Amino acid sequence: MTLHRRRVVTALAALPPILAAATAPALAHGGGNRPRPLTLHIAGDSTAAQKYSDAAPETGWGMALPFFLRPDVRVANHAMNGRSSKSFIDEGRLDALLAGVRPGDLVLVQFGHNDEKTEDPARGTDPHTTFPQYLRQYLDGARARRARPVLITPVERRRFAEDGTAKPTHGEYPAAMRALAAEERVPLIDAQALTLALWQRLGPTVTQDWFNWVEPGESPNYPAGKQDNTHFQPLGAVEVARVTARALRGARLLEPRDLRRLDAPVPPSLISWPDPV
Repeated sequence: MTLHRRRVVTALAALPPILAAATAPALAHGGGNRPRPLTLHIAGDSTAAQKYSDAAPETGWGMALPFFLRPDVRVANHAMNGRSSKSFIDEGRLDALLAGVRPGDLVLVQFGHNDEKTEDPARGTDPHTTFPQYLRQYLDGARARRARPVLITPVERRRFAEDGTAKPTHGEYPAAMRALAAEERVPLIDAQALTLALWQRLGPTVTQDWFNWVEPGESPNYPAGKQDNTHFQPLGAVEVARVTARALRGARLLEPRDLRRLDAPVPPSLISWPDPV
C-alpha cells in the first residue's frame, strides 16, 4: 500500500458517518404505493458519466451509485462527457432520458462544469438567465411524467490555496441552482458544498488519490501520467456516490429499504470499465 493510500484509509476513518444535504422542502414520501422498480435517471456531465476501458482509471460517480442501492433500485446513467445543461438538451439527450421515465422515478440533474465555458456558444450559459431557463426544462419534463426532479449542484474540483484551504471553483452557478430549487420547491442536493467540505477534510495530498492523478507508466491510457483535478478515480467516485446516496436519504427521496452499505467499506476494485461501444 502506498503512502497516499494509507493516508486515504486514515482519512476515511475520520469522516463523520453522515454528511448532511441542504434541501428545499422535500416532496411527500412515496411509501408503499410507489411503483416498482424505482429508477434513478442521471442527467449530467463527465463527473457523473459512465467511463470505458480506454479512459480507466477515470470514473464517474454515477458508476458507483448502484453500490449503495438495493438491487431492485436501478440507475439509468445518461450523463455524458462535456455536456452542459444546454448542450444536453440541444443534442436530444433530455428527450431520450425522459422517454424512459416512469411515475415515481427520480430525475437527478447535475450541471455547471461546462455551463461555465461561456466562450463556447454550444455549451455556455449565464448563471442568472439561461442556466435556470434550461434547468427548468428538466424539472418540467420530470413533472410531466409524474417523476420527482432533484437538482444537484456541481461537485467541486480539487483546488487548494497555498495554506491548504479548499477553494470553490464554480462561481455563481451553484447559487443559481440553489435559488431555482427554492423557487420551484424541488429538492436540492448541495454536492458542491458537501464535496468542498470533504476535500477540505482530506487535504491536498490525500485528494490526489480521489482524483484522476496517474503516475507515468501507471496506466496504458496515460503513458505520460496525468494530473486531473476535475475527474475521479474509483476511490473518489465511490465516496462521492456515497455522499449522494446519504443526501438522497436525508432528503427523504429514498427510503432506508432502498439503500445499503452507507456506512460500510466499498472496495474501489469493484469498479469496472466496459469496452467502448
